Amino acid sequence: MGRGRQKAKQTKVARALKYYSPETNYHALEQELKGSGHTDVATEDRYAADDDEYDNTYSAWNDER
Repeated sequence: MGRGRQKAKQTKVARALKYYSPETNYHALEQELKGSGHTDVATEDRYAADDDEYDNTYSAWNDER
């Protein structure tokens, strides 16, 4: 495929993306921005357990210095 054809296709795609305007769901956006105040406890616990492992390792290293 020649450079001219390739550039024409890229221009066509770029133009389609530039002028594409999907329908906006303002209610869903409002809910997302408000936040539900609900936190995922399982995710927080998983990360806390991972952090504890590293905290212990680094605290032992700091004690050696």
